Amino acid sequence: MNNLYFLVLSIFIGSSTFAQNPQPNIIFFIADDMYPEMFNCLPEGKGKNLTPNLDRLATEGVIMENQYVVSPVCTPSRYNCLTGNYASRATNRAFLAKTKKEEGQTCIQWNSFITKDDKILPHYLRELGYTTGMVGKNHVIEANGLKGFPDFNASVSDPKIKKRVEENYRIARQAILDNGFDYAEAIYHNNPNFIGVKELAVQNMDWIAEAGVNFIKQSAEEPFFLYFATTIPHGPTNAERSWEANPKVTAAGYLEEAPGVLPPRNTLTKRLREAGITQNGKENVLWLDDAVGALLKELEKQNILDNTIIFFFNDHGQKAKGTLYQGGLLNPSIIWKSGGFECGNRSRATISNVDFAPTILDLAGAPNMDDKFDGNSFKSVLDGRSYQSRESLYCELGYARAVIKGDYKYYAVRYPNYAKNWTPEQRDSVLNSYNKGREFRSMNIVNRDPKKPFSHLEVIPGGGSAENGSYGKLPGYFDANQLYNLKDDPNEKKNLAGNKKFQKILAEMKAELQKYLDELPGKFDL
Repeated sequence: MNNLYFLVLSIFIGSSTFAQNPQPNIIFFIADDMYPEMFNCLPEGKGKNLTPNLDRLATEGVIMENQYVVSPVCTPSRYNCLTGNYASRATNRAFLAKTKKEEGQTCIQWNSFITKDDKILPHYLRELGYTTGMVGKNHVIEANGLKGFPDFNASVSDPKIKKRVEENYRIARQAILDNGFDYAEAIYHNNPNFIGVKELAVQNMDWIAEAGVNFIKQSAEEPFFLYFATTIPHGPTNAERSWEANPKVTAAGYLEEAPGVLPPRNTLTKRLREAGITQNGKENVLWLDDAVGALLKELEKQNILDNTIIFFFNDHGQKAKGTLYQGGLLNPSIIWKSGGFECGNRSRATISNVDFAPTILDLAGAPNMDDKFDGNSFKSVLDGRSYQSRESLYCELGYARAVIKGDYKYYAVRYPNYAKNWTPEQRDSVLNSYNKGREFRSMNIVNRDPKKPFSHLEVIPGGGSAENGSYGKLPGYFDANQLYNLKDDPNEKKNLAGNKKFQKILAEMKAELQKYLDELPGKFDL
């Protein structure tokens, strides 16, 4: 009897202690291709958006003003967030094959996928007792066996096409479940244009939001982690394929009923006009904000909002996407919890997106795990305690590498010999092949001149569509070696690499970059 009494007492004390110090629920909300002017909390966007829920997160939480992205295109950035590691550590077959083709130089593009053999953030969280879920855009967890479609204009009313769509969706969803997630719904294995058929190549924020809300409902009794990934405001951005598209159309085919967790789509334009916002395309930003609101509402309904931490992160900077210039790397994020953080509303701590995974684990109560990641926890920043700032920041993308230390950035671009030695006929063939793929999907063509130089991201003459907005825009873009004083020249207009006065600094920055390269797979000759 006495033993039973002490057993019950110990359980009661343990449960009471847990009730006083519960593990927080964590939502990692990752948007796709947001511009600074889409955030009211940033100078570029102040007053230009109707985003009451995002504004709430920014006002009550902390804006990480010096947030960096290692690799500013969507796949490696998501890899950085979920693994806590640099994308050049990817081990999926396609990435390794690409490295071999590139003469041993790792090439970080849309090819760094997480495999079943990788231990990533949700695996660690499950060990801590968390239920884990993913909704929305994947484009980072490897899904082998997806089948293509012979005709982008094929109809899902064709039983063969319908079956292939459903099978592809099953494969994509199962891949996520096989990689540490307990729940995976409303999944886009890639952007809408790459689902396979034009009929389904539309945005459906309502579908993704409904899946997120359902996960919260199902998981409210235990700590949970929700990776919530939107497909907007990335293209397609036109009304017919976004907020005015058929709400029953999804990446999995047609729904029997349209989701109903968000305000009606036909109110988006009206609400914007009533708020005095008339700029075209702002509907997608409000639509995204409605999804944030739906999550907050469900958290309140389940009485768990006060024990939830929300990360809001845009996958990379848009002003220089596809490059390692500041417009692609610098990308403020927002972290929210009820009552805010000890650090205040704004932080200038220099952090990287490889730091998210160790920070989330730290918040969840894991012991120090920084030695398992390239990233480091910045929980001490949020707690208002001292934080050991990074001595330098490493960034990698395509055929470029960069390091930032103090006021300076060193930026190197190196192409493999095979590409540098292409004949005019080979360059023409590569460009035509790329353009045919885009024509197949009714996507715009950005270049037809095979004589144009490569971009930093791809060995395609003139670069690809993703980096087209940045291609050749800065004076030093086509220089193999670039050195910038970010304090005096934040817009990177003056390349100092050829200036005799800066040769010592250039050598020091090269040596700093070499330290990172020595620790990472593949070669990159400086």
